[in-house]
Amino acid sequence: MAMLSPGDLRNSFFQLYGAEPRLFSAPGRVNLIGEHTDYNEGFVLPLAANKRTFVAAAPRHDRLIQVHSFNLGDYGKFDLDMTPQPTHQSWLRYVEGVARVLEEVGFRLNGADLAVSSEVPIGAGLSSSAALEVSVGFALLRLAGYEVDLMKLALVAQSAEQQFVGTKSGLMDQLTAVFGMRNHALLIDCRMLARTVIPLNIAAMVIVVCDTRVKHELATSAYNQRRNECEQALALLRARNPQILSLRDVSVADLETYREELPETLYRRCHHVVSENDRTVSAAEALRSGEVDYLGQLMNLSHESLRDDYEVSCPELDIMVELARKQDGVVGARMMGGGFGGSTVNLVLRDSLEQFSSGVAEAYQRATNLTPAITAIEADDCVLETL
Repeated sequence: MAMLSPGDLRNSFFQLYGAEPRLFSAPGRVNLIGEHTDYNEGFVLPLAANKRTFVAAAPRHDRLIQVHSFNLGDYGKFDLDMTPQPTHQSWLRYVEGVARVLEEVGFRLNGADLAVSSEVPIGAGLSSSAALEVSVGFALLRLAGYEVDLMKLALVAQSAEQQFVGTKSGLMDQLTAVFGMRNHALLIDCRMLARTVIPLNIAAMVIVVCDTRVKHELATSAYNQRRNECEQALALLRARNPQILSLRDVSVADLETYREELPETLYRRCHHVVSENDRTVSAAEALRSGEVDYLGQLMNLSHESLRDDYEVSCPELDIMVELARKQDGVVGARMMGGGFGGSTVNLVLRDSLEQFSSGVAEAYQRATNLTPAITAIEADDCVLETL
């Protein structure tokens, strides 16, 4: 089913539940650079995308939470006073997970009627999961009368994804959903959870997301495997130097010193992480100062590292990146997100956008028999209630 506009969502909610809802929303995420560094306490450079998940919500007098997904044409429910039950509805695990974790950390929630409609494509690497978690969590807290601590909300959303979905995700997506700012990116230090607002000083450029329309089944299992590999490498490095608390503490030069301590695969995983941290910090400065060519070079290097060292790309992503780089006006292109499908992020001259979109779409369809979705993205604000 198609996404509903906020006005249509309000009307449909009233038809479903016979009540006037409050409307909440949270953005998807586009990560300019800094991939697979967040769970290694490194640096990331995301922005909140102007594609949002909307939640219409009204309180109930019991402890039942029922939710309609208009995108999926599906319905689910659970009772907060009952023990959680297994469900085949993967999307409902995000909703229930957030509610359960909120209660675990001390919030007494009301029951609620919810209806969800999202502009954030599922499986495209724009973090539809975090947008859903954060918007639902924000709605449930506000319906129960709580002031929302945004950092606590981000941590709850991450915990829900880890406990109820099984993805050992970092915190980047949730932090972006709760702290994103229009026309800015966020340089996030994932150890300190410190955020530096970086103006998008690239007026002549546009950020373009190209959805490959594939998501390989390997994605979740391989994501968790890469995280485990980083933990294995860290244990070996700590045996050599106990002052290394995470891969964040290892420089590229340090890694070469310790190379003989690591099996080749673990060395390459580490090489991606430590070099990506350097690229991300440099990219933030390039973005601030408007050095678009240098920013594009760093994005290109990121893709090569994700493809060769971290091995989380796939043929469709590599084809999309290669085709993008052949287009006029493109200064950088790389895969984005966990990998094995999803989207690429591209930095394109605004005047070349139309030519870029048609050129990449036609060439990608010829190469793969798939029709991509190509979208220009602006940096949006964080989670909010629409009055």
